[in-house]
Amino acid sequence: MKLQTWIHSGAEIAASAKQALQQLLQQAGVEVLPQRADLRFGVCLFQHIDDNLLEDLRLLSQQASVLALCLQQDSLSPAQMWTVLQTGAADVWCWSGMPRDAAPIRARMQRWCAVQQLAESDTVQSQLVGQSCAWRQLLHSLVEVAAFTQAPVLVTGETGTGKELVARLIHQLDPRPDKGELVILDCSTISRELSGSEFFGHERGAYTGAQGARDGAFALADGGVLFLDEIGELPLPLQAQLLRVIQEHKYKRLGSNHWQHTEFRLVCATNRDLEAEVAKGNFRADLFYRIAAWRCRTPSLRERKEDILPLAHHFLSQLDRRASNFEFDPAVRQFLQSRDYPGNVRELRQLVSRIWYRHTGGSPITIGDVPIEERAQYQAPDNMWPHAGFMQAVRQAVDMGIGLKEISQAAADVAMQVGLEQEGGNLQRAAKRLGVTDRALQMRKANRRQVC
Repeated sequence: MKLQTWIHSGAEIAASAKQALQQLLQQAGVEVLPQRADLRFGVCLFQHIDDNLLEDLRLLSQQASVLALCLQQDSLSPAQMWTVLQTGAADVWCWSGMPRDAAPIRARMQRWCAVQQLAESDTVQSQLVGQSCAWRQLLHSLVEVAAFTQAPVLVTGETGTGKELVARLIHQLDPRPDKGELVILDCSTISRELSGSEFFGHERGAYTGAQGARDGAFALADGGVLFLDEIGELPLPLQAQLLRVIQEHKYKRLGSNHWQHTEFRLVCATNRDLEAEVAKGNFRADLFYRIAAWRCRTPSLRERKEDILPLAHHFLSQLDRRASNFEFDPAVRQFLQSRDYPGNVRELRQLVSRIWYRHTGGSPITIGDVPIEERAQYQAPDNMWPHAGFMQAVRQAVDMGIGLKEISQAAADVAMQVGLEQEGGNLQRAAKRLGVTDRALQMRKANRRQVC
């Protein structure tokens, strides 16, 4: 795996220190390049934390995974280290002088590279669509837990945010060469009378109507992944039985005296607050800590509005390959982005389907394709520009003494970033939306990467 990086150093860092780090990295097999454009990883070398450093890190971290490396062991307090991390750094490390080798840096970059490659693979991108910050963070977390651990995963989030898709992705990325099947069990649909059979299976004659032996979820998931959807609905007696199977990896079929062994990876999902349920006595605390070794939350569509149009295009291509290059006219784009989605991504998918079924062919998809019942409920947002929020942001910048050139540059950078996010990273469509040429947007993007 070829690793390349750049080194950004604060003004207080001597050239000799930067050169020494470069030699250590090269000896560890990490190539150091002078240009930051298109590189995924970087090192920010500093001695003291200040506003300039934090701003540098914020900008650098938008382009790459950055290791913030402080050369003064005692110069950063734990609170300051958290501040650096929250600014966007991928990791924060304090050295007391130069070490003997840079192998730990290489190890970090190898993991970041592997996670990045998987997150950008067709396997992931074809299933979990989105480029928003919240969504990218979720993808990286999922890839890391799925491909590099066998930890149980608890997926939380509102209805319709893609929790089952997350479970399917974890199963797909599971590196076991002989892995078994993905077994899905919806705990909210299991009747109390048949719950034991669903999980444990049964022997012939175990209960009235059991005319033949049957494998349950524990047997079917052996060697694979067991996904328990809506685990918060599981009754307390069954929670205790599930906990025992997780701990001992053994179970008995109903009506059997023989123990059977099972090894499965457990993925659970819920839209409930399980910690609150534990406090109320509705969910076992010991089971909660067993299933929540790794936790991730699928963000609602309210938190990732910039993903609405890429998702809509994705759903169109699933409905009809011919529609993959179809555009939405401005009024439809505004409608899709400003509408509320209580059902989240699932509701967006249904809406796009209904729009497509009304569409008569050709691009663009126009406002007349929006279902009539949707029009009655929709109120177009105020199109006055500039909005009060923008005016307030500019007013604050002027009060801080920031000049017109810097304000204009910041506004253009934000517009470029939003345009690319809304068009799923497609440079040509983003340029068209922003009213500039592809080359102009590409040059501005490249220039932004050269910041600092």
